[in-house]
Amino acid sequence: MPSGRAGLQADKYRSNLDLYTFFIKFVISSLFYTEWFDYKICLFHPEKSSLMNNKNQSPPQLVRSVSRWQVVGLSINDVIGSGVYLLPAAAALLLGPLSIWAVLLAGIAVALLILCFAEASSYFDEPGGAYLYTREAFGDFAGFQVGWMTWLARVTSVASLSVGFALALGYLWPGATEGWGRTLVIASSLGILTWINVLGVKEGAKMAVFLTITKSLPLLIFIGVGIFFINKDLLVGEVPPLTFDSLSEAVLLLLFAYCGFENTPGAAGEFKNPQRDIPFALLTMVAIVTLIYTLVQWVAVGTLADLAYSDSPLAESAAEFAGPALAVVMTLGAMISIFGNVGNSTLVGPRYLYALAQDGFGHRILAQVHSRYRTPAVAIVVQSGIALALALSGSFVELAMLSIIARLATYAGTVAALPVLRKKFGHRKKAFRLPGGNIIPLIALGLCLIFLLSASIGNLIAGILALMVGAVIFYLRSPKKDP
Repeated sequence: MPSGRAGLQADKYRSNLDLYTFFIKFVISSLFYTEWFDYKICLFHPEKSSLMNNKNQSPPQLVRSVSRWQVVGLSINDVIGSGVYLLPAAAALLLGPLSIWAVLLAGIAVALLILCFAEASSYFDEPGGAYLYTREAFGDFAGFQVGWMTWLARVTSVASLSVGFALALGYLWPGATEGWGRTLVIASSLGILTWINVLGVKEGAKMAVFLTITKSLPLLIFIGVGIFFINKDLLVGEVPPLTFDSLSEAVLLLLFAYCGFENTPGAAGEFKNPQRDIPFALLTMVAIVTLIYTLVQWVAVGTLADLAYSDSPLAESAAEFAGPALAVVMTLGAMISIFGNVGNSTLVGPRYLYALAQDGFGHRILAQVHSRYRTPAVAIVVQSGIALALALSGSFVELAMLSIIARLATYAGTVAALPVLRKKFGHRKKAFRLPGGNIIPLIALGLCLIFLLSASIGNLIAGILALMVGAVIFYLRSPKKDP
């Protein structure tokens, strides 16, 4: 029997494993109104189960129930996260007062990538996003690799953000940061969001809109009040020395501040009018987010003298000009932002699993649609189960290394696919074309190259390993084609 510290670690592992097992069984058994043996039949012998499809009926399909402004809410909720509460300090440390202009320019640069996604999304009304675009342009292998990397980024994000939520909650309840308290917070928050998204995409979208409004209010209050307390001398302060390393770090920092927009097309199969609504949502989102980020950076730089060395820049800045009450509001805003990001990834991420499984690159049960809720219920539960295991074990830390390359695969794949998609689908009725021919896609590809050059060796190695694993999965799971 283990003793001492080893015994405690073993007990902790067994406790987490028991909770993880209970979570999976409870959610799936509740989901299908069945006992444990029916749950096993559904997972391993779906063709024998009455829980999914009735052989005498056509298989249930995803339902289009998400409106245009709900898509906008989803898009904003995907981008505005906990990062905006830390960005001002990190950007100021690297760039000083120039960080205000850097945030604005980063928004304009990312808008070029978003324009490419907007045009690509106007050609399709199916789920899958970047996976779908690259598959249609370059074939199954390229499409699968992009879909695989995109999903890896999603499940890793859910795991890391769930841990971040527990840490943020520790400000109000210290017990949330360790032991059973931490496990309970991570499991319960994931369980709630999983259940909401299983109940229906409309419920998930409504939650996203609510969280978008709730997380934006503290930022708008911060801007609206702080703008009257700006010290102009702080806006023209000393700029730190700029080196290749610092600029590379700044590029990646600012890129990740605007990340998340690539998720919006993932659930296109459940949007009412995706070919029109996704481009509208993406362009509306980047305008709103760029404005908010730039104004937040302006107020933070202009109100907090030691901004670059702050651990909680917005909370400390708010306390400086409005007292502790607004500081608490900003802390709550950070928690809501994290929760909102987890919710969106729980909604969109499983749609990649669903799309991949539909094409034969995963177990067919992942492509099943729940007969009552009309959602890819098993895919949602499976992703949440994997994310929970990663969060409780801490394994997401290693996987997070590939996040940069995973996102770049998504961006570069879509941008490179755009000229091909124009030739194949440019005639479609709801499609629109960006002005300037291939100028915008070429500039966007250049941005992807800059981001790639800014990545560390560790990021590159992790990305290459993930692509190699993806290649193995592709050849093992690739559906056999008729000669």
